[in-house]
Amino acid sequence: MQFSELWLRSFVSPALDSDALGHLLTMAGLEVEEQDGVAAVFSKVVVAQIVEAEKHPNADKLRVCKVDAGQGELLQIVCGAPNAAAGLKIPCALVGADLAGFGIKAAKLRGVESFGMLCSAKELGTSDESSGLLVLPEDAPIGMDVREYLSLDDTLFTIKLTPNRADCLSLTGIAREVAALTASPLTLPACEPVAAAHADVRAIILDAPEACPRYSGRIIRGVNAKAPTPEWMKQRLARSGIRSISALVDVTNYVMLELGQPLHAFDNAKLNGAIHVRLPNPGEQVLLLNGQTITPAADTLLIADETRALALAGVMGGEDSGITLDTTDLFLESAFFAPDVIAGRARAYGFSSDASYRFERGVDFALAGQAMERATRLILDICGGSAGPVQEALAADKLPARAPIRLRAARVRRVLGIALTADCVAGMFERLNLTVARDGEDFVVTPPSYRFDLEIEEDLIEEIARLHGYDNIPSVPPRGPISMLPRPEAKRDTMFIRRLVAGREYQEVINFAFVDEAWEKDFCGNADPVRLANPIASQMSVMRSSLIGGLVANVVTNRKRQTNRVRVFEIGRCFARDAAGKPVDGFHQPVRLAALAAGFVRPEQWAETSRNVDFFDVKADLEALLFPRVAEFERAAHPALHPGRSARVLLDGRAIGFIGELHPVWVQRHELGTAPVLFEIELDVLLDTVTPAYQELSRFPAVTRDLALVVDQDAAAAILLKGLQAVAPAIVQRIELFDQYQGKGVEPNRKSLAFRVVMQETQRTLEDVEVDAAMAALTRHAEENLGAKLRA
Repeated sequence: MQFSELWLRSFVSPALDSDALGHLLTMAGLEVEEQDGVAAVFSKVVVAQIVEAEKHPNADKLRVCKVDAGQGELLQIVCGAPNAAAGLKIPCALVGADLAGFGIKAAKLRGVESFGMLCSAKELGTSDESSGLLVLPEDAPIGMDVREYLSLDDTLFTIKLTPNRADCLSLTGIAREVAALTASPLTLPACEPVAAAHADVRAIILDAPEACPRYSGRIIRGVNAKAPTPEWMKQRLARSGIRSISALVDVTNYVMLELGQPLHAFDNAKLNGAIHVRLPNPGEQVLLLNGQTITPAADTLLIADETRALALAGVMGGEDSGITLDTTDLFLESAFFAPDVIAGRARAYGFSSDASYRFERGVDFALAGQAMERATRLILDICGGSAGPVQEALAADKLPARAPIRLRAARVRRVLGIALTADCVAGMFERLNLTVARDGEDFVVTPPSYRFDLEIEEDLIEEIARLHGYDNIPSVPPRGPISMLPRPEAKRDTMFIRRLVAGREYQEVINFAFVDEAWEKDFCGNADPVRLANPIASQMSVMRSSLIGGLVANVVTNRKRQTNRVRVFEIGRCFARDAAGKPVDGFHQPVRLAALAAGFVRPEQWAETSRNVDFFDVKADLEALLFPRVAEFERAAHPALHPGRSARVLLDGRAIGFIGELHPVWVQRHELGTAPVLFEIELDVLLDTVTPAYQELSRFPAVTRDLALVVDQDAAAAILLKGLQAVAPAIVQRIELFDQYQGKGVEPNRKSLAFRVVMQETQRTLEDVEVDAAMAALTRHAEENLGAKLRA
């Protein structure tokens, strides 16, 4: 919305300069996007008249003009403008004038003296283009300062309105806001009824009253459509960004800008019978003023007569019924259309209009009559003619309702954090033209017809904040007691886990949660992943059910960049279905930790022989994360892992993840060379740990014995160790596996597992009899229950 400051100040003129006025509007919610002067800065430019204009003796395109500039004598000025002619009134820059930094001096052009310069609109900064001198009206007073005559000491404001403030799409609406914000007197344009000079009317029928509950029209006869538009009206239209077309069209545009009510004028001679406000007939077409022929959709409201459609209601008039310079009788329309009926219709047909922009946001449903009277008076004053009576069709029960809103004083204090007296709040509402009644400490407020945005209590609180001034609301920091919450020692957070993993030389990565469907099949064996309805790319079409695919892709990227030693980890959410394939609360979404190591165990160095990372290196990293809890590992298959070098991770009997080498097929497919080793476990098991417990240190010597047992080659050492720990006597402090042997002295398909048994008491020194008995008990249990045999 663009408007002239001088036009606004004709309604309300607060004691603020232009900058302060712009800041006021912005802080009130009417954001000022641009604020520019209407002309360049210049001085000593006056209204002048060319008395004589003769050809320059030494130049074909120059003229020597005698100019009356009100200086007491004629000035000789050489001018190159093609339209310079005797009798014209034009702006004249006198000697000593300053045109935006360009000084005017007496000069000699092609041997002829020149005392000043005749100016175009471009030279005055009022237009970007100019084909000649700026021609002024014949009644322009000679010698008058051009800035004063053309009202060039004006500022153009362009404001950005939110969709709910359609009432400010007019000078009247903005003036109401300024008056309310500054408590300045408001003088709005008079809309006095125009007495009917003839009895001609045209019937109006509302075939769609829900879409158009109010439609009024008036026949005006004997107008002169060729009458010139007054300069003051053309100036205000131009400064609002609207081009002058003809007097009748200019009046409708002017009233729309002034009051906010779009109007339309039909050529009365082109209408047949009654006016109908209806929906289109099947296949019906309309030729619009912009030359576009459209077939309206079934929900597009039309203005029609008895024979054909005349216009798109609230959007644009039709070419066949539009006014021309030959029009003598016109039918002037002023109506209210429901916003939902107009919203989006213009865009659907590929254009926009000022009328639709206003109607789809909401126009004052009580304004149609005032706008009709205002436009009628302007038409009669400019174009002459005689007006008939106003014919109105009204469906009062279909008009919008303005329900009273209850406002609680306590709610105002709570939301804004300021205490305002009841009289102060009531005064603000009165300045906004809201009807206010008191009910105890509450206010019962009824919005006016033009405030579509006031519906609930919070809307009124916002109005109080705007009028009080957002800058005047103190910024009070919140205060409250702060107490340190207890944090169990056995509870760890995710950041603690990140630091633990990073301490094992892994670097964190963050991968996309949506992945290639092939990854789900390869690394997870998942044939039915959670699919995205609208993937951003074809290779990101499903949600991951494992973090493994992303880590493998990280290794592939690094290997392509010749980075051989890679240690990465990720903590992220995975997505899966339940066993039945049905979503459970939007799918199961566990958070997991996965880590992958590839390349050398340590960076190359002189003191140690380089070797590639293996299963047990990564297993040690995982056990360090779980410490002091001890996990168990059992052989198990996984689609992403080597079938003979992978294991399921168990904690307290619960499967929490997998660990192992990447499957040789995927190593070969992704050209990794050596197989990375990785693990993936549930994050929640790392967040819960056990609290360390004090244990008395013995001052007596420990006794150590070794127990070598021969078992089948497929026997798991973990099962054997667990069995021994289960039956160990009280004096046994720990049992550890320290050696595995196959070869001479051990039968084929058998292996020797050597365990170190540490025994100790806290109150005494152990005797040989006790030690021998404990070792015998362990040996007997291993032979009888675990399928083991004592190695000779």
